[in-house]
Amino acid sequence: MHSIRNFFCGPWSSTVRLEGKTVLITGANTGIGKETARDLARRGARVIMACRDLEKAEGAQKEIIQDSGNQEVVVKKLDLSDTKSIREFAEQVNKEEKQVNILINNAGIMMCPYSKTADGFEMQFGVNHLGHFLLTHLLIDLVKRSAPARIINVSSMAHSWGRIQLEDINSEKSYDSGRAYGQSKLANILFTRRLAEKLQGTGVTVYSLHPGVVQTELGRHLGGPMQLAMKVVKPFSKTSVQGALTSIYCAVAPELEKESGGYYSDCAPASCSRAAKDDEMAKKLWDSSCQMLGISWE
Repeated sequence: MHSIRNFFCGPWSSTVRLEGKTVLITGANTGIGKETARDLARRGARVIMACRDLEKAEGAQKEIIQDSGNQEVVVKKLDLSDTKSIREFAEQVNKEEKQVNILINNAGIMMCPYSKTADGFEMQFGVNHLGHFLLTHLLIDLVKRSAPARIINVSSMAHSWGRIQLEDINSEKSYDSGRAYGQSKLANILFTRRLAEKLQGTGVTVYSLHPGVVQTELGRHLGGPMQLAMKVVKPFSKTSVQGALTSIYCAVAPELEKESGGYYSDCAPASCSRAAKDDEMAKKLWDSSCQMLGISWE
């Protein structure tokens, strides 16, 4: 039985098995996504690794299969910066998979230079929020049919750096990479709250989380001062294995079965910013996201 016990998550451990369940994880070829995939594969789940870089993903897939002894680890191509790719991916999953019991919206980019997605959205907001919003919308019927099911959105304490700027959502008037990242992570939490409300009574629960300050490739775009700051905090930061624990907790902890819409850190409920509890803004963001993506999601 696989148990987890470490400095950051205190005494939490779980021997939950996932045979007969299907887990879908975005950005599962590196960092905390990869370690989440490894853990859930060890628990016996069928794991779908949704990744943009297939070569890297196939390397991670081989490693996870070897490590877990679980052959049910598959790779599928997904580029969250392109709605055409998201639609093709979702169509394939809906056609080929009979269930998705756990959807982990994990992939993300952080503080990159200004650029736009294939559809003209600011890259961080487009990938971190809109890409996962569309993916979840396209898979929601399958997830509902798989209930009891869980949806997990990996946010960050950086959500407190941002505010939702509906009047300049794509940062075209002014761009600050940290604020734009904060906006995208705040959007993850607001999306979680609104989605939890909409899914009441369906058997599908939703969670958002801060994985911790983790040593991953996510910080590759950080400038000089931030790189220096990261070096200073490195001794106090988490490894990818430790960083994945709260995602795993939200995916399997039996005590969360009746909880939905909350924000977690270090395998426990955590407090988020006041802006992250603004249900009025959560509604506006939901409507705006639907409009930007040209979808209707009642």
